[in-house]
Amino acid sequence: MHFFKKILTLAIICAIGYVILGYHYIIIDKSVKILKKSELTLKYTIYSTKGKPIEKVLSIPVLWDDGIGELMVKAGKISEEKLEMYRERKEAEEAGDDYY
Repeated sequence: MHFFKKILTLAIICAIGYVILGYHYIIIDKSVKILKKSELTLKYTIYSTKGKPIEKVLSIPVLWDDGIGELMVKAGKISEEKLEMYRERKEAEEAGDDYY
C-alpha cells in the first residue's frame, strides 16, 4: 500500500507539472483564460494584459504563435478586422515588404 501512495503522489506531481508547462494562463480584466502552448516551457506561463496596449500583447512571438490574437477577439478586446490587419502587417514585416 505504501508503494502505491508513492506512485500516486508522483503521478499527481507530474500531472501538475504538465498543466503548468503545457498552458498559458492569460489574465484579461478580472478573468483567467487558458491558452495551449505549442511546446512545454515556462515562457509566459502567466501573463497579464492589464494596462498593456493590444499591440504589445500581440507582438510577443510565443503568444502570437499559440493564438493570443484569437483569444483577444473572443474576449472582446480587439475586433476580427483589426486582428486581420495586424496579421497582414506582421506577415509583410516578416517578408521584408513595406506595409505603409
